[in-house]
Amino acid sequence: MRNSKTKQVIMVLMLVVVISALAVGCSTNKEANSVEDKEIPVLSLGLLPSIDAIPFIIAHEQGFDKEHGVTLNIETFKSAKDRDVAFQADKLDGISADLVALAIYNEAGLDVKATSTTFGEFDLLTGNDEIKDVKDLKGKSVILSKNTSTEYTVAMMLKQAGLSEADINVTEVPQIPTRLELLKNKKSDAAILPEPFVTMGKASGLQVLSSTKLAGVNPFILAFPQEVISAKSKEITAMYAAYDDAVEYLKSHDQSEYIDLIIKEIGYPETLKDEITVPEYVPAYQVDVKEVEAAFAWAKEKGLLTKDISPEEVISDVVFKK
Repeated sequence: MRNSKTKQVIMVLMLVVVISALAVGCSTNKEANSVEDKEIPVLSLGLLPSIDAIPFIIAHEQGFDKEHGVTLNIETFKSAKDRDVAFQADKLDGISADLVALAIYNEAGLDVKATSTTFGEFDLLTGNDEIKDVKDLKGKSVILSKNTSTEYTVAMMLKQAGLSEADINVTEVPQIPTRLELLKNKKSDAAILPEPFVTMGKASGLQVLSSTKLAGVNPFILAFPQEVISAKSKEITAMYAAYDDAVEYLKSHDQSEYIDLIIKEIGYPETLKDEITVPEYVPAYQVDVKEVEAAFAWAKEKGLLTKDISPEEVISDVVFKK
């Protein structure tokens, strides 16, 4: 009897030891996984709610960023001014910006570089039935934001039509929603707008005269300070790998699978769900030197840039070669 009880006690003790070992093993695995998650480096991006932000948002939502060893902390800003405040306060690693802003940053002594182009778009819209083409804007009023890429874009469109900025009457309105409302209410002949306001304008009867895509102009970039590029080159490389995965995802999945996310993040009205056209994105690539030269030349004409800065000085080859 005593031997039987002794054997039972021994078996119970062995069982306790086994269970404890398993528990410790599970706990260790959980802790290891937790530590592993915590060790994934973070790259913070300041983006505007526009179409060039979509691949970055998809990359994070689908977990492509973590698959490549980085966590994208995406913050969206309603205006470039708010974005710049956060950027200059060192709260962001990189930002969606443009070549005119890049010129202004470097004029101010900030060592900021473009790591790639992005897939943004501005459209020039009109509600005036007499205006059929950009050349018809001579003597007409155009709404834009001065000393920005919107003014630069309009200048390039006018140049292609044989006109100059002196041929139009500029009405400065920085607030994008206000630009659309003024145009819809016939307070101006034309206005330069980004998405989702282009789709909103077209839905209300406005016509597109030109766009950055039609004009072959692309001032849109992703930019980082050189000190961040030096410190986080691996993270930036991982971000672009995740970006390319997101581009492939957008190509291979039906728009209905991600359109709700785009509506939420970019700000399209739910009522225009069937009107939204997602661009045919391509993998990330380097900024065109000629685009930099053209934008910087215009910035010099406007007095926004006084320094002699070559494209090579503001284009980073951290991922893509110049």
